Amino acid sequence: MITPQNPKDKASLAKIGAFSGVELALIAPVRYDDLTICATPKINELNTVEIVVQSVKTHPRFFKASAIAWGVEVEIIIFNPTAFHFTTFKSGARFFVRAKLERNFGATQLVQPKIVAETGKIVPVYKTTLAQKTVARLMGEYLKLDDLIDEGMPQVLAQKLFALHEPKAGVSFDNALKEAMYALKFAEIYIFLKKLSSKKQFFKASAKLDGDERAFVKSLPFALTSDQRKAIEDIKNDFLKDNAARRVIMGDVGSGKTVVILASVMMAYPKRSVLMAPTTILAMQIFNESKRLLPPHVKVVLVESGDKKPNLTEADFIIGTHALLYRELPKCDLVMIDEQHRFGTAQRDGVHKLVSDGTAHPHFLQFSATPIPRTMSLIHSSLVNYSFIKEMPFVKNISTFIIGKSGFGKMLGHIENEIKHGRQTIVIYPLVEESEAYNYQSIDEGRAFWEKRYKDVYVTHGKDKNKEQILEEFDKKGSILLATTVVEVGISLPKLSTIVIVGAEHLGLATLHQLRGRVSRVGLEGYCYLYTNNVKNERLSEFANTKSGFDIAELDLNYRQSGDVLSGILQHGVQFKWFSLKDDKKVLLEAQKVLGVF
Repeated sequence: MITPQNPKDKASLAKIGAFSGVELALIAPVRYDDLTICATPKINELNTVEIVVQSVKTHPRFFKASAIAWGVEVEIIIFNPTAFHFTTFKSGARFFVRAKLERNFGATQLVQPKIVAETGKIVPVYKTTLAQKTVARLMGEYLKLDDLIDEGMPQVLAQKLFALHEPKAGVSFDNALKEAMYALKFAEIYIFLKKLSSKKQFFKASAKLDGDERAFVKSLPFALTSDQRKAIEDIKNDFLKDNAARRVIMGDVGSGKTVVILASVMMAYPKRSVLMAPTTILAMQIFNESKRLLPPHVKVVLVESGDKKPNLTEADFIIGTHALLYRELPKCDLVMIDEQHRFGTAQRDGVHKLVSDGTAHPHFLQFSATPIPRTMSLIHSSLVNYSFIKEMPFVKNISTFIIGKSGFGKMLGHIENEIKHGRQTIVIYPLVEESEAYNYQSIDEGRAFWEKRYKDVYVTHGKDKNKEQILEEFDKKGSILLATTVVEVGISLPKLSTIVIVGAEHLGLATLHQLRGRVSRVGLEGYCYLYTNNVKNERLSEFANTKSGFDIAELDLNYRQSGDVLSGILQHGVQFKWFSLKDDKKVLLEAQKVLGVF
């Protein structure tokens, strides 16, 4: 760590985010200025040369002076001159300047010269919120090779990073930057992981959970996949430790995360568990699955927002939405959050705090159906543990089509055939109401077409207070549902075979994958139509040919800025300048090895 005694230096370093030697070294120069004196003039290049001003001419738009350089007469040209130039460039003045040497109108000109105080060396130039002179001084005083090594940087990489700030004669800036690039990438992810690791907290578990889930697993009417079994094993090992578990279970759409939730309940039993789901309909689905699959002696309670004072003290498994935050919950030794990305950090922590007992914390599991790129999970593993469920309990056969106006009629024929066979369709619109910002219809504009042509058409959207009731009614007797992305997560509609996404190019690939995952939930042959005005959209074409959510996550990374992904998932709002989530997994693994965090 940098510990300047001078308060002004401390404030300056803080202003540019340099609290350690590595962070200071990561403020790379943007170019090198060669201040060695040019023995001979170089036309159309920057030259450092001593001049003697001979005479000055005034002009309304620029400053012009005659000077001697290299023993010959040259012109000094300064556009938009200030009082400084008039007082400095006086007849008889002698000093060194750095300027581009040009030949214009038969004259040799030094254009926009800057006075050079110190010649004879190559100077790195920095672009920060501080003055160049200040940054150069801070680098000279506080950037030390030994400090980089002491802070954990491997010696070879520390030397390359340090050399970027100490340019040698004959080395161009581009070559120096290229030589230091791996060290810059390493230093950036290294310091990030170091800070992230320091945030990892360990709390004494409120209880060791040693319940037996084997009888429950054996009683299931289906066999678990190996990924489900591995996730359960990971959780079991966590539950037996002294410190409270903190694990994210990440599974693709339809990979069977609910069964892992129920197995966790059994591993916690007879201790109490609580689960928070993002919607009432999802909470109800998990409640119904719990009643169907858990042993009868496990008491399951669903907390709904209308309940005044539900009796929770006798419950073994409490299920609810964010309404749980406003209940007085009994002590729970296992807290689970389903579709954790749909909740804010404050909401996730809220349930955790409600059931925590002083310094002892319940075990904490988070489930997500939105996979993230492997590199990001490796980064985040410095903070939490991960389990991945990639295998599917059954093969999901979903065909994806990209269509425009010319394919609309054929799609309607498909929908009519599906309705005849008792299957359902969802049409996703980008907006509820008309907007000039979109060249696609909204729900309000499109609903008349569907309602006139078909029976049992239902409509809902995110702001609809009755959306969950409408989804339940549609599940039982609907043929077509018009909606926004409100159906993106969690909802299970067994008869749903087709989804149409209007203006698909405006949605992220993760959202498209979540929406596509609504169909073929129980083995039906599924169909996804991406309606777009640009049927040759490369991103949509790649999406249509990619099935796995984990592959979709990698694909999404190719089309988005890594900082956007990080701020959304790691929730640190960081944007890497040198390190690439997409390309630098090798650098990440080396940094983790050096830190000993993986």
